[in-house]
Parts: sequence; structure tokens; C-alpha cells
Amino acid sequence: MKQHITDERTGISYTLQGDYYLPDLKLPEQPKVEIGIWGKRHLRYIKQHHKIRYTNLLTSCKLTAYLADIDEQAEDMFFRLVKQLSEKEGVTEQLKADDQMLWVRKMNNIRNIARNVVNNEIILT
Repeated sequence: MKQHITDERTGISYTLQGDYYLPDLKLPEQPKVEIGIWGKRHLRYIKQHHKIRYTNLLTSCKLTAYLADIDEQAEDMFFRLVKQLSEKEGVTEQLKADDQMLWVRKMNNIRNIARNVVNNEIILT
């Protein structure tokens, strides 16, 4: 038996694997985009809880672009929230110079609040 054959009607090539011919299918090349922490968290979430959405995005070659968009939205929202909350709470460079430990505690609290908001609004949807 031949190792490789091509179906003339469909143009699909097949490779012999044991006793069966399996189609040589592969996804088209996708652009190389760096996915950040927010995109990776959303990927993990949709893999576990929205398997159909994940499969549809993967097979339509839109997963990378989708995750890059989610990552950018989440990053922008996170930094915007941190800035707004730090202004509201009065966390300034002057506070940092006067009492570093208080500044660190307040900034950690603000970052945790912002992280929770981003998770609930963007990542876990």
C-alpha cells in the first residue's frame, strides 16, 4: 500500500497509519502574538467551563486574536482601576516617601480589588 495518497475530488492528502489512511489536516498559520497573564487566565477558564466556545475559536483560527484582545482589555481596565482607586484613596508619592509600609499595604489592597473586578468583568465571562 502507498504511504501517501491524494483524493482527486477533494484535494485532501492522506497518510497511511497502520491499516488506515488518515487525512493530513492542519490549521493555517496564525500570527505570533504574545498573550499576557489575563489572556492565559481567560484561556484556562474557557477550556474548563466553555468548551464549545474554545473549540469554535480554535478551529476557526480566531483563538489567538481573541485572547490578545481579552488580554489588552483586561490590562487597560486593571491599570485604569488602579489609578482611579489610588487617587480616590489618596495614595500618592508623598505617602510613599512618608510611610512606605502604609503605601505598600494600600497599593496591595487596591491591586487586589482591581484584580477581582477584572476577573469578574472580563476573565470569568
